[in-house]
Amino acid sequence: MTARPPDWLIGLGVVGALIGAAIVLPFWLRDSAAAGGGQAAPPSSSHATPATSLLDPTITVDVPSGAGPGAGTAFSISAGGMWMTARHVVEGCAHTAIVVGPGQGVAAEVRIDPHGETAVLITQGGAPALPIAPRDSLRHGMTAFHAGFPQGHPGQVSSRLLRRETLVLRGRRTRHESVLAWSESDDEGPIPPSLAGLSGAPALDSQGRVIGVTIAQSRRHGQIYTTTPTALRMAIIRAHIEPATGARAAPMSPGSYSRISAVLRGNLRIVPVVCLAG
Repeated sequence: MTARPPDWLIGLGVVGALIGAAIVLPFWLRDSAAAGGGQAAPPSSSHATPATSLLDPTITVDVPSGAGPGAGTAFSISAGGMWMTARHVVEGCAHTAIVVGPGQGVAAEVRIDPHGETAVLITQGGAPALPIAPRDSLRHGMTAFHAGFPQGHPGQVSSRLLRRETLVLRGRRTRHESVLAWSESDDEGPIPPSLAGLSGAPALDSQGRVIGVTIAQSRRHGQIYTTTPTALRMAIIRAHIEPATGARAAPMSPGSYSRISAVLRGNLRIVPVVCLAG
């Protein structure tokens, strides 16, 4: 059951036309080309991922040229009204809003991380924060759960950790980001060909803690890319927010993550975010 948004959220709703215009045009990073070697590391629950290296495989994606109406996912990192999403979801937006109900949203101030692929959104009031995983929580072959709004609708997908890669984002300027590559899994059945709208979703570990921000999908390789735990923490620190390490979490597994994801969306810890360009 979906929880009713608190009264303060309803009272701060933005114009419904903004939400309608953006939600039908979600955008996503499209896989352009891949270079660099390396096969996926064999799954192992006893080994952490290695440190960033110049030998990491590289994949190049094209960021849509120019900002336009778009939609993605955001999640709460502070009950005081702080949310995190992927940088490309909100960069260049004239108006940004957190959606809290049908045709209702809250205007959000956008703060782009100048050194990474995330952005912090600030609203008047918020929802309980999701806990942040410690830096040493990664293990080869571990499962992550990405909960959000693929193609503008509630949904989730699971994945398994492969390795570190370097993501080259080509747009108005080229950026390089050390990311984690995850293999899409099909615990719930066939995966949609496009996960557009899941950008900005939290990647959650088996304890329900955030280990990264979902930022890209390679349809060709069947992979999802997220920020690293270190990049996530640094973005939070640069935004002068205390990481929510003590926040309440719900354990997740292949059999329960669909239900838990619905609960997190219902209590507004994971929400849609919409962008309208000027």
